[in-house]
Amino acid sequence: MRRCMAVVGVVLLIAGCQTTHEALIARGYPPAFADGFDDGCSSGRQAAGAITGEFRKNVARYLKDRPYAEGWSDGFRQCQAMRESEERDDYRSHHWDEREKAWQQQKDQDTARAFHSQ
Repeated sequence: MRRCMAVVGVVLLIAGCQTTHEALIARGYPPAFADGFDDGCSSGRQAAGAITGEFRKNVARYLKDRPYAEGWSDGFRQCQAMRESEERDDYRSHHWDEREKAWQQQKDQDTARAFHSQ
């Protein structure tokens, strides 16, 4: 669990020109884990319906290289969840704005009726 939280932190803190792969290695993760994370992350974004991202998995390496497999699994889960969360937030934001406008319009119409009927 701590490792997953650390990886999430790394992904969220990545800025500038540094790639996720470079950031993971800089944080002490083995290159195989970083390779797997990159492949899993791309696959997770694709699985969540992102236009960018493609399914990538070196199956032979996944079956034989534990750090690669752990990185792939972590990357897949985290990037899939982040993409799904972004989509939910976008959907809620868009539809909440529509509901807010409809509520304001209804409130204005009710106020106008109340003043008009006096």
